[in-house]
Amino acid sequence: MSELVVSRTLGPIGHLELNRPEKLNALNLEMLSELDVVLRRWADDPQIQLVVLTGRGERGFCAGGDIAAFHQAVTSGDHSAFLQLLELEFRIDHFLSVYPKPVLSIAHGITMGGGIGLASHAPVRVVTSDARMGMPEARIGYTPDVGGSHLLAMAPGHFGEYFAMTASSFTGADAPFLGFADVVIDPQTAAGLLDELDDLVGLEPAQLISALELLHGSVPASALQAEQGWIDHAFSAGTAEQVLQRLDEMVHPKAAEAATAIRVNSPTSVTSAFLAVRRAREEALLRGALDRELRLADYLMYLPDLAEGIRAQVIDKDRNPAWEPDTLAAVDTARLAEVVQGP
Repeated sequence: MSELVVSRTLGPIGHLELNRPEKLNALNLEMLSELDVVLRRWADDPQIQLVVLTGRGERGFCAGGDIAAFHQAVTSGDHSAFLQLLELEFRIDHFLSVYPKPVLSIAHGITMGGGIGLASHAPVRVVTSDARMGMPEARIGYTPDVGGSHLLAMAPGHFGEYFAMTASSFTGADAPFLGFADVVIDPQTAAGLLDELDDLVGLEPAQLISALELLHGSVPASALQAEQGWIDHAFSAGTAEQVLQRLDEMVHPKAAEAATAIRVNSPTSVTSAFLAVRRAREEALLRGALDRELRLADYLMYLPDLAEGIRAQVIDKDRNPAWEPDTLAAVDTARLAEVVQGP
């Protein structure tokens, strides 16, 4: 059986490669445990001066967590195991953000949910132009996690609420504009980038970013910039219901698309995402966002939408979830607000 995370040293470079390509490198407990062990060992190893994180397979860096395993946990009553896995995952994500050595992530293809937690909290974030990124949790009755609410909150204007509530994705070319990456490179360049890093060992993260931009990268203009006007108008509303109302009142064709996307998602998840992004923007702290997301996970996993959303999207794939409740007006917003606020 092959290792699910391949770790190797190339002189002063430590390379961690997610190795579950048949599952789009979806993260399970074994993978997270191995990442945790190796990252902590290399943090104290004076021989390792640069850590590189990649995902094997042409289809993507990491599609997120193992959703089928989550479904098994919440439907079998093993909620504590699900929460313990999330605690470990969130700890790794935060550790990457404060790692004592430069960490360079190279994200390609599908990079969603937990994949963003690994790729976008690294100090040096490289992404291929054709990558597809996003926090699609509202589609499965969950909420943006792995620090995703923090990243979304720090995006320009109210793009955070837009992507959290609609569960829409964006391209690698859009990632620097949104704050999810530093350097965009050509997909063909990514394959050989690891072999070129010897000359960059010893540089600080900001220097690494500048060097990679000079050698291979760019920060392209994002097509999303042209959409900010109508997005900010609609998604700056005071409540999730008011956002939907504004979208319904707008004549912009993409406003109607956004409203449709929101209505397909779990109303509880849409409300949770809205509140979490708003609080994360006020606080502007990754650690606080991760703690908040863990509280929300502990709340949402006992509600029916998470199991039902995974069933509809991943297990049966009928794409026809029966949400409870099925409207934003019926969501227990007050209780969600309490969870978001915390003790």
